[in-house]
Amino acid sequence: MMRLAVRTLRHRKSGFIATFVAVVFGTAIVMACGGLMETGIRSNVEPARLAATSLVVTGNQSHHRPGVEDPTPLSERVGVPADLLAELRSVQGVESAVGDYTFTAISPTAAAREGHNWSSAALAPYRLSTGRAPQSGQVVVASGKVGERLTLMINGEPKTFAISGIAPQASGHAFFSDSDAAELVRNPDRFADVGILTTPGADLDAVKKQLEDVDPGLTVRAGVDRGLAEHPDAESRRTALIAVAGSFGGIATMTMMFVVASTLALAAQHREREFALLRGIGTTPGQVRRMIIGEALMVSLPAVVLGCVPGVFLGRFLFDQLSSHGVASPVIEFAQGWIPFAAGAGAAVLAAIGAALIAARKSAKIKPVEALVEASLQRKWFSWVRLLFGLLFLGGGLALLIVTATVMTGPLAASTAGPSILCWAIGVALLGPFWTKLVLGIWRWPVQALTRVSGRLAILNLSARSVALSAAAMPVMLAVGISTANLYMQTTQVHASSEAFTRDLRADAVLVSDAGLSPRLVSEVRAVPGVASASAFVRSMGAVDDPRKAPFDEDGAPVIGVDAQGANGTAPVRLTSGSLGGLTGSTAAIPEYMAAKTGRGVGSEITMTLGDGTTVKLRVVATFAAERGYESIILPASLVAAHTTDGLTKQVLVRAEPGADVRPALTKLAAAHPGVQVADRSTLVAANVEDLQTQAWINYMLVGMLIAYTAVSVVNTLVSTTLRRRREFALQRLTGSTRFQVLRMLTTESTLVTLTGITLGTAVALACLLPFSAKVANDAVPTGPLWIYLVIVGAAAALTFGSTLIPATATLRHAPTQPTHND
Repeated sequence: MMRLAVRTLRHRKSGFIATFVAVVFGTAIVMACGGLMETGIRSNVEPARLAATSLVVTGNQSHHRPGVEDPTPLSERVGVPADLLAELRSVQGVESAVGDYTFTAISPTAAAREGHNWSSAALAPYRLSTGRAPQSGQVVVASGKVGERLTLMINGEPKTFAISGIAPQASGHAFFSDSDAAELVRNPDRFADVGILTTPGADLDAVKKQLEDVDPGLTVRAGVDRGLAEHPDAESRRTALIAVAGSFGGIATMTMMFVVASTLALAAQHREREFALLRGIGTTPGQVRRMIIGEALMVSLPAVVLGCVPGVFLGRFLFDQLSSHGVASPVIEFAQGWIPFAAGAGAAVLAAIGAALIAARKSAKIKPVEALVEASLQRKWFSWVRLLFGLLFLGGGLALLIVTATVMTGPLAASTAGPSILCWAIGVALLGPFWTKLVLGIWRWPVQALTRVSGRLAILNLSARSVALSAAAMPVMLAVGISTANLYMQTTQVHASSEAFTRDLRADAVLVSDAGLSPRLVSEVRAVPGVASASAFVRSMGAVDDPRKAPFDEDGAPVIGVDAQGANGTAPVRLTSGSLGGLTGSTAAIPEYMAAKTGRGVGSEITMTLGDGTTVKLRVVATFAAERGYESIILPASLVAAHTTDGLTKQVLVRAEPGADVRPALTKLAAAHPGVQVADRSTLVAANVEDLQTQAWINYMLVGMLIAYTAVSVVNTLVSTTLRRRREFALQRLTGSTRFQVLRMLTTESTLVTLTGITLGTAVALACLLPFSAKVANDAVPTGPLWIYLVIVGAAAALTFGSTLIPATATLRHAPTQPTHND
């Protein structure tokens, strides 16, 4: 039977090209996602500034809250307590331990962006090409001339130093004397990291274990993991990269298996007459089964090998795009080993074999006479297995809908609404003929009224060929449903987040600087005529350490830092009790919902762990109204800034008095402070939804890939179905129909297929979007431009009409008496 399978493939190339193409692109997409997953898990970052170290000691970047199983990631650099340095040096096998101070030091010429103490230069090592080590008031940089004066922005203030030496390899870094660095860094009690140099022949594993035993809050890194100490953002972004790769990889894998299975099953359906003939001449069911499986393997295995080539390039392309948009760190090395290949190849081959087994089971069990009848007009589709799995997936979609509508709050609703779209789509696809008959019954009357005779004939054709209609409409449903749901989930979430933030935003202008703002700038802004209020504005993340559940997930609570202010202040909150006038020292303002849930109102205390792992007790001075899912905690700006990685305040909110135009005066003030710019409130809104905008861009890119891949299934199904009907077209022409009449009938059929697929896809998308939008935006109607839906519908219609009419037009060019072939 394998020899027969080879001959079948040779003479029926067109019937298997679509399966081959689907496997190639499916393997490439799954392999690319596997590469992203492997890259995120490995997070290999070659050390540069710490390359000479044997081990690197850093702070533990996670925090375990009481009553919470999963640790909360800490968003700011934790660091190593300076008083542990002596104890680290005393560990057996340690030759030296060097503490590294790291702080922002930006030069106008971009020669440096980060400052360090000179003793840490030995950890690279960076060597001087000219000059000498820095003393007080001096600096070593990568370029320039010894003796020149260099101005650096440090802690929002310009500071000038003399260049004492040049270290060409230290690009982007500036090295100060140890005493100067201790004064310039915001928190001299903590090193960013400690580089460990071990004695020759020391057992690294043993030394590492002893270092970890010094303090439970320390993490010791070896090998390529040392590079993560130089780039703490790489570690924080690895979770996002793994989540993106896992989420999209799961959707892509299921879509690929669906497309491969549908294309192979369709090819088997179109050969029912051939299988019937084989059964009629004595072929056993087992032989038919082996032939079909053999064909599937001979198509899928070469396709898998070929799909690895674009998979490598696609994985690298996706990683570069994610890096450029801030999802992944660009310093991480892209990794794509044998595991992604095995995942892509395995999923594709399993899909092909699974589809072949299903097709073989039906073709092998059917009686020869019944097979001939079924081949002429396929009607049977129902099976108890299909019904069971269809109901299970629909039930799963319903369960996720209920959870989304009743349990989830705010952005968290996406975690259940997203998977529900796949459950609904697969459930509808498994019971496709039932749903297509139902939808056809709705659209048949208006279409027939508009198209008359050709419409009546098209409706009769589709009514008699309900299984073929389902096969044509299901890929359209899949493309429309998945793309509509994913894209409008993003637009709705971005809009809801913007609305929640701007609803109480009272700032008219904002002063910004990447190098940080001087602490005295706020006082100067308040003195500007026409300014009603001004406040520093700092963002971070924290964790509420309360055994009673607070309205925040395991990722922590957003923290906003502002200055103490009165009722006319700039803080983007609507107070319900208390006042922000006392927001100084260790105090906080919390959401009203959190106060009610935990019983912590004004005057009570809460315990929080800030972004750098510091635990503080805070007295509640105010409560404010907040949209569920968008809650944050308000702390004094000085407290929040002191516990961020760079310790800087980068924004000052300004509120003008009614009718006052303060922008010219602010612009003049900003000109006196290097690096400071004046922006409007839209800058704050953009910063607030920056992460969501990035997620939206990712979804647009990945959904676009899925749509393109699903288009393979749409085109294959419709082209194959159209070509299979050549005898039917010839018969119509022999009975008096013209080419134009046949094309009119096919146009009407394509219209019905398009309407059916779009209707079912829209229904599937709404089953996901309605509860999601109701929870995220308090409005059941999703938010987003209408043109997104129109583009999706237009693309689906173009694919459907093109895949039907183009091959039909080519077929109708031949004379109706010309012999036809089965493929």
